[in-house]
Parts: sequence; structure tokens; C-alpha cells
Amino acid sequence: MSTCSLLEQELFFLGGSHLAHEEYLAVVEVARTGTRATIRRATGIELSTVLELLPQMRESKETAEFIDGKISARKVERFGAIELSARPIKATEELGMQAVQFAVQEQGLAFFGEREGFDALRRRMAVAYRLLGEPFCAVDDESLIARADEWPQPILRQIAHGKNAAKADVHSALRTLLPWEHAHDFDSLVPQRLEVPSGSKIRISYPPVGESGPAVVAVKLQECFGLDHSPRLVHEKLPVQFHLLSPGGHPLAVTEDIASFFNGPYAQVRSEMRGRYPKHPWPENPWGHVATAKTKNRLNGQ
Repeated sequence: MSTCSLLEQELFFLGGSHLAHEEYLAVVEVARTGTRATIRRATGIELSTVLELLPQMRESKETAEFIDGKISARKVERFGAIELSARPIKATEELGMQAVQFAVQEQGLAFFGEREGFDALRRRMAVAYRLLGEPFCAVDDESLIARADEWPQPILRQIAHGKNAAKADVHSALRTLLPWEHAHDFDSLVPQRLEVPSGSKIRISYPPVGESGPAVVAVKLQECFGLDHSPRLVHEKLPVQFHLLSPGGHPLAVTEDIASFFNGPYAQVRSEMRGRYPKHPWPENPWGHVATAKTKNRLNGQ
């Protein structure tokens, strides 16, 4: 049995369901109590008769939704709230854009999924805005969604044309918000990696968007021998905090003043670690030893 959506929530028959076998009803009288509706008078009716009597209520509409990373479109035939038929169709650009724009409004940045590169770039851009201000711009969730008619439009059009959202280059789209005068030097101003004395280029972790704090570099202690100062980034405004690791990758010390570490706490760390990691160098004088990620034998060519 089907009825108009007006009566779909909680609907009962007075004195029993004698019309339950009918597919459609023409309802003459309804009594309401709260959210309940009781049908007092009705009769069964054929759909073909209804369509003939009320042709103006029949409509055909093309709709699209963003589902599982893709656009899903269909053509629906309706009579009022009753869906008569539906079949899949290829979405037009207009339908696709409506679907993705609605999805962005509903889901926010979650629309683009978890993207490590996208998040890392946002953090770097957020640091630049926090420390340098304009012409850099805010990249918090609210600010990016407010500018959704700018930076993501090219990839939204790609998705509207059928490209899977997971394969869209959202990283490059976000870079379009970099001020033109810093587009060429942003990677040196807010670098992705820091070169340490061993020659390794270690990934820099910047604070999450909306938070302050130093940049973090997690690196094996032996790779920093000879480093007599802690670097600062973003025009010397952002300190680097070193998370010094054992040869096995376990944390040994955290410092923003690496020279003071080697002049002081290093001696205690050396005393505790050289027996645990005898294959790796633990010199008394870290200033005079070559920085390395190698064992002593490999360093000596053995």
C-alpha cells in the first residue's frame, strides 16, 4: 500500500486495515492526533487512473549525487512524492557540479579525504600566514570552504566529469592560493626537509593548522655530530625542535638548542647508549666526529 508522503510517518485505519491489499489509495478523510494520522474514509484506486486525472503532478527530473568518490546520476519519474521509475544516466557537467558543490558544503574538507601531502602543505601555508601575515592567506577549514569557489574549482570540474575524487590533485589546487610573489620561493621559505650534517635531508613536521609551536625534525643523534647551532626557519621566526633518536629509532632527547645538548646532556646519553648500541659511534667529543647514519665498521669501510 502506498500513500502520499503527507501520511507516511504513522498511519492507521479506523476499524482495521481492510484496504491493505490496495497498492494506492484515494484518501477522503483523515484524522490527526499528534504525529499519527488515522484514515477514516478511503478507496482503492489504479495508478493509471490517477495519472489520467492529475497529469500536472507527474514530472521527470534528472538528479545527481556524489557517492563513494564518484558522481551517480539518474533520471527519475515521479508522481508527487511517489517515485514511479528511475534509471541511471550520464551526468551532465551542470548536474555533476551541483552534486560536488553540494557535497563540499555538506562534508567540508572531508570531501577530499585524507591526503598526507595536502595536509603537509596546509601546515606549511598556515605557518607562513601565522608568522608573516599577508599576502599569505588563512587555510583553516572555515577559510578554505569560504573560498571553495576559487582554489578547488578545476578539480571539482574533473570530478563532475567522472574522475574519482581520490585521484584528484588537491595538493596542486591548494598551491594556487600561494601569493604569486612567493610561488617561486615558498619551498625555501618554508622547506619540506632540513639537511643535517650527515647529508641526510630529514622531513620537517610543522604544527597542525590552527596551532603554534616549533617545527619538528626527528633524526638519529649521530647524524647531527658537529651541528653547533639550531637552525630557524621562515625568516628566522620559527625554531626547529630536534627529536634525537637512537640508532634503533627510539627517542633519546628533545631540544631546541642542540649545541647545549652536545655540551651537556649528551654525556649522560652516551654513557647509557654506547653499551646498547656498540656498533655505532658514541665519541666523547661529538664536535670532532663525522656525522653519520652508518655503523663504525661501515664508516671505516670494513
